[in-house]
Amino acid sequence: MREKSKTQITLVLLVLTALGLFLANRYLDAYKIRIINLSGIYITLGLSMNLINGMTGMFSLGHAGFMAIGAYTVGILTMPVTMKEMNFFMQPIVPFLANVEWGFLPALLAAGLIAAFFGILIGAPVLRLTDDYLAIATLGFAEIIRVVFTNTQSLTNGALGLKGIPNYTNIWWSWGVALVTVWFIWFLMKGTYGKAFLAIREDEVAARAMGINLFKHKVMSFAFGCFFAGVAGGLMAGMLGTIDPNMFRITLTFNILLIVVLGGLGKIGGTIVSAVIVTVMMEALRFLDEAMDLGFVQIKGIPGMRMVVFSIILIIVVIVREKGFVRRPKGRELTYAKN
Repeated sequence: MREKSKTQITLVLLVLTALGLFLANRYLDAYKIRIINLSGIYITLGLSMNLINGMTGMFSLGHAGFMAIGAYTVGILTMPVTMKEMNFFMQPIVPFLANVEWGFLPALLAAGLIAAFFGILIGAPVLRLTDDYLAIATLGFAEIIRVVFTNTQSLTNGALGLKGIPNYTNIWWSWGVALVTVWFIWFLMKGTYGKAFLAIREDEVAARAMGINLFKHKVMSFAFGCFFAGVAGGLMAGMLGTIDPNMFRITLTFNILLIVVLGGLGKIGGTIVSAVIVTVMMEALRFLDEAMDLGFVQIKGIPGMRMVVFSIILIIVVIVREKGFVRRPKGRELTYAKN
């Protein structure tokens, strides 16, 4: 009965979500639709990082680098040939990519697979590290990717970035991918691999004693997380229409980490709610970065003030509710471990 009730609730939520997206796409202006698109993209990003950090217990800070790989993959593969010629005016693009023009879905899949490949390539040596060392190593990888993209003129157009990327991303793409990500991670965590991930998170020594191959499962979790980060980066490129290496600085990773921490480590529902709230508030609090005239006093704009506000919120949440602001019903914390 409980499983049947859960299924019914899930179906109702899916129908309500689809209806809400349909109405939003029909009646809201372009700016609000962009915020909704960003919410869907950040759900994918938050869940992909939560899989690595929250559900497997690794501390990775390399998401911005894998997003960059996905964004540039989609940008280069979907861009028309004539637009490539206009972008690569300083140095021609490498010949094997000059006449390539793919559809959006194959390009997204390629973005995810290439990001996952680099995730495995980097993860093989790096995932043997733990805690702070792993965070520093993945952070360094993200910065290396950004610097490489800045200096490979014939492949990424260097610091100039890419412009004129076809705007394929819409509400259905961003939220469709988000829902697929939710389903995949939920399905993964309900199975034996998910139980192994949680065991590794709780106690690596005990997990090894139970016969779990730590290296294999860590690399698998990391690869899945990188795949969805690459897809989300591709969606971002298809939404913005222009990208450059400076978009993928460490600040972007911290934004995703903020979503994960606020939603609760290892919580799928919390990450979804947190991603929407953080994305909306990021836009709603833009006035804090600008000059304000309150009538009796004028306040000069301080760039980055909204991030200060979010940092304060993060500190409060960590102190008051360290498991995130979305609580799991009582008795559900060890659901996976008991099954």
